[in-house]
Amino acid sequence: MVERKKTGSTLAKEMNRQAILEQVKQHGRLSRAELSKRTALSRPCVSSLVNEMMSEGVLYEVGAGQSSGGRKPILLEYNYQAQSIVGAVFEGSTLHMALSDLRGNIFARYETRLCQPATGETAISALEAGVSALLGQTGIERQRLLGIGVGLPGITQRRVGTISFSPSTGWKELPVQQEIERRLSIPAVIDNDVNMMAQGEYAQGVGLGAASVVYIYVGTGIGSGIIIDGQFYRGCTEAAGEIGYMMVGPVEERRDQEFGVFEKNYSVPGIIRKARELLSDLQEDASVIQQLIVHASQGNQRVDGLLEDIYRHWAYAMANIISVLNPELIVLSGEMIHMDDRGLEQIRALLVQWVPVMPQIKKAVLGNQAGMIGAVHSVLEAYPYGQCKQR
Repeated sequence: MVERKKTGSTLAKEMNRQAILEQVKQHGRLSRAELSKRTALSRPCVSSLVNEMMSEGVLYEVGAGQSSGGRKPILLEYNYQAQSIVGAVFEGSTLHMALSDLRGNIFARYETRLCQPATGETAISALEAGVSALLGQTGIERQRLLGIGVGLPGITQRRVGTISFSPSTGWKELPVQQEIERRLSIPAVIDNDVNMMAQGEYAQGVGLGAASVVYIYVGTGIGSGIIIDGQFYRGCTEAAGEIGYMMVGPVEERRDQEFGVFEKNYSVPGIIRKARELLSDLQEDASVIQQLIVHASQGNQRVDGLLEDIYRHWAYAMANIISVLNPELIVLSGEMIHMDDRGLEQIRALLVQWVPVMPQIKKAVLGNQAGMIGAVHSVLEAYPYGQCKQR
């Protein structure tokens, strides 16, 4: 677990360190004198803290700067390689993991498949094995890890570090964050898997530069990540974005802990179930949408009708989202990226008829990297100045 309690003097020192690091990260190379001016800290204070951070490898000297009349000042730069971050996301039965530097640039990857049904124990054991594999690949020491961000299926409670509900795994009320920190001996940040993917596309993908984005993922279930004015919207119990529970599609009696109506009908398993009624050669290890497009292009009218039904119901959900949230951009991911241009235009044409203001609609571009990138950025947001201390 991470030690967050600080005494008054320790807190003041930490705030001064952060002020210096913020200036160096924001402005690039700065001298000690410039840091003193920008932070309003005394030169002895700045020198002492800079020396401390240089000994830790957080800052380093990069040569002399321009002289304004005296000796040339020595410039300092932030060391983005001082620590590394692990990003991990569970996507269906696959665990994707990566190592990044403090800029969020990924330089090593790891992937494994989990035996199904997954349990909390098998998931955390897979994370342990993945961290060890990444450290073995790169030669990085565990004490240089700032933390791990983990995207998990289901409704996560970030404030208390638990999963309250996960229909795909059966996990319920598990203290996941605490157990990850105990087993891996590094700070952990957990979130819903789709939120991590949304954060990845927002930080480095198609959402870069947009203020309000809704990221929609269709896979084993259906979910969304909601970013409004640059901030995640999570709802009062952190269950915002669970659009799989929209009343879209045929409604049957729902049992406790079962998938929602929308995802039961129009997630990948729901679509496969419908497609099996029409096709005898369906390959379950390939994109079902791509296969339907191929058969429709060969003149299979029933398959073409199924595709239109899928697109229409996906559009129903988008219309609901647009009407309530008025996003600037909707990002389509998961199985949705396999739509062809015709399918995308069908959805756009329907939405133009139904909603008062049309957002941009784009496919995600990061693929399975999105969740890992988002997980890395969740750690960077939680510990923007690095050097998180452990008990």
